[in-house]
Amino acid sequence: MDRTTADPLRVGLVGYGLAGSVFHAPLISATDGLVLDTIVTSNEERREQARAEFPGVRFADAPDDLWSHTSHTSYADELDLVVIASPNRTHVPLATAALTAGLPVVVDKPLAGTAAEARELAALAAGRGLLLSVFQNRRWDNDFLTLRKLIADGRLGDVQRFESRFERWRPQLKGGWRESGDPSEIGGLLYDLGSHIVDQALVLFGPAVRVYAESDVRRPGARADDDTFIAITHANGVRSHLYASATTAQLGPRFRVLGSAAGYVKHGLDPQEAALRAGARPGTTAHWGEEPESLWGRVGAGESPLTGGGSPVPTLPGDYPAYYAGIAKALREGGRPPVTAEQAAATLEVIEAARTSARDGVTVEL
Repeated sequence: MDRTTADPLRVGLVGYGLAGSVFHAPLISATDGLVLDTIVTSNEERREQARAEFPGVRFADAPDDLWSHTSHTSYADELDLVVIASPNRTHVPLATAALTAGLPVVVDKPLAGTAAEARELAALAAGRGLLLSVFQNRRWDNDFLTLRKLIADGRLGDVQRFESRFERWRPQLKGGWRESGDPSEIGGLLYDLGSHIVDQALVLFGPAVRVYAESDVRRPGARADDDTFIAITHANGVRSHLYASATTAQLGPRFRVLGSAAGYVKHGLDPQEAALRAGARPGTTAHWGEEPESLWGRVGAGESPLTGGGSPVPTLPGDYPAYYAGIAKALREGGRPPVTAEQAAATLEVIEAARTSARDGVTVEL
């Protein structure tokens, strides 16, 4: 097929469950220069859902259809990017197959079950000169963007301790592979929410040198970890205390960041996921990623933010669309994608160390 540089980049999306339908499909479609071309799902209900929102999208029954030149439609010659939003256990084999077929790849987090697997994928992509990136959308959460600016502006002084909580109150099991105790499924909160909070800590404060963790299975009938704490000592001396839980009856602050000059406390979650779930779309929804003043965090020293102490800090708008805008730019112009496979491997190295620490009751040196 004849293509020009002015043509949009065609994207094939593998999987149309939560990740595919709520995050990837809407964000791809909202990105200038990208078009959602093909969705891989054999579920007719999901196909109907996708047709209603993305008229004209094509469907494939199996991932291999996207890179097989023997299929009735040669997707491999027509696609510019494959996005893998299928269950975690499929990430490595599907990414390997797509890269081997010569297609750039975005993989939903976690990239793999181990850092070694992530680095093998990174080497495969590099050897073929192909983009490989990992969807770490919470680098573009409103509170995280605000915290990065506060640190860059020196408002907190030298950060000494970073507390990050991704807590929920879900006492009843939802079922599915994420709650499976089968290690091959790569389920549990350590790999799910832990992938976000560890990635954020490493972006903010750099490499980890020491990891301690506690990981529990709290809910009756649960098989995978649902209440986890991770302590990271970074090479620069900052300590990160990270919490991921589905069993938190009273939610703590999303961030509490303590520096030599001041601290920052922020409650509540970025609104973008809830907006996407409700059908709102970037580009067509006014005030995308913004939150009300009542949810702004506060910066101060010696005061309690719960009693109005400190100064309110306007929360920057969240910006999930920035991820796929960065992917489109990297594909068009070359250069690094917004999240690299090497960064994902560093996150997985911490997660693996946390598993070892929690299992054996030891502190792990990296």
